[in-house]
Amino acid sequence: MFKVQELREIIKLVDGSSIDEFVYENDGAKIKLKKSNGVVTEVVAPKKEAAPVVQQGTVAAAPAPAPVAPKAEEKVEEPKAAAPVADDASLHKITSPMVGTFYQAPSPDAPAYVKVGDKVGEETIVCIVEAMKLFNEIEAEIKGEIVEVLVKDGQLVEYGQPLFLVKPE
Repeated sequence: MFKVQELREIIKLVDGSSIDEFVYENDGAKIKLKKSNGVVTEVVAPKKEAAPVVQQGTVAAAPAPAPVAPKAEEKVEEPKAAAPVADDASLHKITSPMVGTFYQAPSPDAPAYVKVGDKVGEETIVCIVEAMKLFNEIEAEIKGEIVEVLVKDGQLVEYGQPLFLVKPE
Protein backbone atom coordinates (compact mmCIF):
# COMPACT_ATOMS: atom_id res chain seq x y z
CA MET A 1 0.00 0.00 0.00
CA PHE A 2 1.30 3.45 -0.88
CA LYS A 3 1.30 6.33 1.58
CA VAL A 4 -0.13 9.65 0.46
CA GLN A 5 3.22 11.39 0.84
CA GLU A 6 4.90 8.74 -1.34
CA LEU A 7 2.26 9.27 -4.05
CA ARG A 8 2.75 13.03 -3.91
CA GLU A 9 6.52 12.68 -4.28
CA ILE A 10 6.21 10.26 -7.20
CA ILE A 11 3.74 12.57 -8.96
CA LYS A 12 6.06 15.59 -8.47
CA LEU A 13 9.06 13.66 -9.79
CA VAL A 14 7.22 12.37 -12.86
CA ASP A 15 5.64 15.76 -13.53
CA GLY A 16 9.03 17.52 -13.33
CA SER A 17 10.82 14.99 -15.53
CA SER A 18 10.88 14.41 -19.28
CA ILE A 19 9.42 10.89 -19.04
CA ASP A 20 5.88 10.40 -20.32
CA GLU A 21 4.92 7.18 -18.54
CA PHE A 22 5.85 5.60 -15.19
CA VAL A 23 4.75 2.21 -13.80
CA TYR A 24 5.59 0.89 -10.31
CA GLU A 25 4.34 -2.19 -8.46
CA ASN A 26 4.84 -2.92 -4.74
CA ASP A 27 3.15 -5.39 -2.35
CA GLY A 28 0.22 -6.10 -4.66
CA ALA A 29 -0.53 -2.43 -5.39
CA LYS A 30 0.31 -0.86 -8.72
CA ILE A 31 0.69 2.77 -9.72
CA LYS A 32 0.78 3.93 -13.32
CA LEU A 33 1.36 7.57 -14.20
CA LYS A 34 1.05 8.84 -17.74
CA LYS A 35 1.51 12.41 -18.91
CA SER A 36 -0.59 13.75 -21.76
CA ASN A 37 -0.54 17.44 -22.66
CA GLY A 38 1.22 18.26 -19.40
CA VAL A 39 -1.53 16.70 -17.24
CA VAL A 40 -0.58 13.80 -14.99
CA THR A 41 -3.08 10.95 -14.93
CA GLU A 42 -2.71 8.37 -12.19
CA VAL A 43 -4.26 5.02 -11.49
CA VAL A 44 -3.81 3.17 -8.21
CA ALA A 45 -5.25 -0.33 -8.13
CA PRO A 46 -4.60 -3.42 -6.05
CA LYS A 47 -4.16 -6.68 -7.95
CA LYS A 48 -7.24 -8.81 -8.66
CA GLU A 49 -9.60 -5.83 -8.69
CA ALA A 50 -12.04 -4.55 -11.28
CA ALA A 51 -10.72 -2.03 -13.79
CA PRO A 52 -10.25 1.39 -12.14
CA VAL A 53 -12.00 4.55 -13.22
CA VAL A 54 -9.44 7.06 -14.55
CA GLN A 55 -9.79 10.71 -13.61
CA GLN A 56 -7.52 13.52 -14.72
CA GLY A 57 -5.32 14.94 -11.96
CA THR A 58 -6.79 12.92 -9.08
CA VAL A 59 -6.42 9.47 -7.67
CA ALA A 60 -8.77 7.16 -9.50
CA ALA A 61 -11.52 5.66 -7.42
CA ALA A 62 -14.29 3.21 -8.01
CA PRO A 63 -17.58 3.73 -6.18
CA ALA A 64 -16.97 3.05 -2.51
CA PRO A 65 -19.11 0.50 -0.70
CA ALA A 66 -21.69 1.88 1.70
CA PRO A 67 -20.37 2.14 5.25
CA VAL A 68 -21.72 -0.29 7.81
CA ALA A 69 -24.52 1.31 9.81
CA PRO A 70 -23.97 1.48 13.58
CA LYS A 71 -26.06 -0.82 15.77
CA ALA A 72 -29.27 0.63 17.17
CA GLU A 73 -27.96 0.73 20.74
CA GLU A 74 -24.74 2.52 19.75
CA LYS A 75 -24.64 6.26 19.95
CA VAL A 76 -22.92 8.05 17.07
CA GLU A 77 -21.01 11.12 18.20
CA GLU A 78 -21.20 14.09 15.89
CA PRO A 79 -18.17 16.38 15.53
CA LYS A 80 -18.60 19.50 17.61
CA ALA A 81 -16.82 22.83 17.29
CA ALA A 82 -15.26 24.05 20.54
CA ALA A 83 -16.19 27.63 19.72
CA PRO A 84 -17.41 29.54 16.68
CA VAL A 85 -14.57 29.89 14.22
CA ALA A 86 -14.02 33.63 14.04
CA ASP A 87 -10.55 33.98 12.50
CA ASP A 88 -10.80 31.54 9.58
CA ALA A 89 -7.71 32.98 7.80
CA SER A 90 -5.34 31.89 10.59
CA LEU A 91 -6.57 28.28 10.52
CA HIS A 92 -4.90 25.55 8.45
CA LYS A 93 -7.15 23.19 6.47
CA ILE A 94 -6.24 19.51 6.28
CA THR A 95 -7.61 18.46 2.90
CA SER A 96 -8.34 15.11 1.29
CA PRO A 97 -5.58 14.05 -1.12
CA MET A 98 -8.02 11.83 -3.04
CA VAL A 99 -11.61 10.88 -3.72
CA GLY A 100 -12.86 8.28 -1.25
CA THR A 101 -14.71 7.56 1.98
CA PHE A 102 -13.69 9.40 5.16
CA TYR A 103 -13.28 7.38 8.35
CA GLN A 104 -12.40 8.94 11.72
CA ALA A 105 -11.22 5.66 13.29
CA PRO A 106 -9.26 2.59 12.18
CA SER A 107 -12.30 0.35 12.81
CA PRO A 108 -15.98 0.87 13.73
CA ASP A 109 -15.42 -0.05 17.40
CA ALA A 110 -12.18 1.95 17.85
CA PRO A 111 -11.99 5.55 19.11
CA ALA A 112 -11.47 8.37 16.59
CA TYR A 113 -7.88 9.22 15.69
CA VAL A 114 -8.45 12.86 16.72
CA LYS A 115 -11.29 14.99 18.02
CA VAL A 116 -11.85 18.70 18.58
CA GLY A 117 -9.32 20.05 21.08
CA ASP A 118 -6.65 17.39 20.40
CA LYS A 119 -3.06 18.50 19.77
CA VAL A 120 -1.48 17.10 16.61
CA GLY A 121 2.03 16.97 15.18
CA GLU A 122 3.20 16.83 11.57
CA GLU A 123 3.08 13.01 11.45
CA THR A 124 -0.07 12.51 13.55
CA ILE A 125 -2.64 10.37 11.73
CA VAL A 126 -5.95 12.24 11.76
CA CYS A 127 -8.17 9.94 9.65
CA ILE A 128 -8.37 7.36 6.88
CA VAL A 129 -9.62 7.91 3.34
CA GLU A 130 -10.61 4.64 1.68
CA ALA A 131 -10.38 4.42 -2.10
CA MET A 132 -10.80 1.17 -4.01
CA LYS A 133 -10.46 -0.90 -0.83
CA LEU A 134 -7.12 0.78 -0.03
CA PHE A 135 -7.13 2.51 3.34
CA ASN A 136 -4.90 5.60 3.19
CA GLU A 137 -3.83 7.16 6.48
CA ILE A 138 -3.95 10.96 6.34
CA GLU A 139 -1.38 12.84 8.41
CA ALA A 140 -1.85 16.33 9.86
CA GLU A 141 1.34 17.71 8.23
CA ILE A 142 1.18 20.63 10.68
CA LYS A 143 1.65 21.09 14.42
CA GLY A 144 -1.38 22.54 16.17
CA GLU A 145 -4.81 21.93 17.69
CA ILE A 146 -7.88 20.46 15.96
CA VAL A 147 -10.52 23.21 15.95
CA GLU A 148 -13.22 21.60 13.83
CA VAL A 149 -14.00 18.31 12.06
CA LEU A 150 -15.67 19.31 8.78
CA VAL A 151 -16.95 15.92 7.57
CA LYS A 152 -18.87 13.03 9.12
CA ASP A 153 -17.62 9.49 9.53
CA GLY A 154 -18.44 7.41 6.44
CA GLN A 155 -18.99 10.47 4.22
CA LEU A 156 -17.72 10.51 0.64
CA VAL A 157 -15.04 13.18 0.14
CA GLU A 158 -13.60 14.78 -2.98
CA TYR A 159 -10.00 15.58 -3.89
CA GLY A 160 -8.97 18.79 -2.10
CA GLN A 161 -12.04 18.87 0.17
CA PRO A 162 -11.24 20.28 3.64
CA LEU A 163 -11.53 17.63 6.37
CA PHE A 164 -10.25 19.42 9.49
CA LEU A 165 -9.46 22.96 10.64
CA VAL A 166 -6.27 23.22 12.69
CA LYS A 167 -5.04 26.17 14.74
CA PRO A 168 -1.26 26.17 14.07
CA GLU A 169 1.17 26.50 16.97
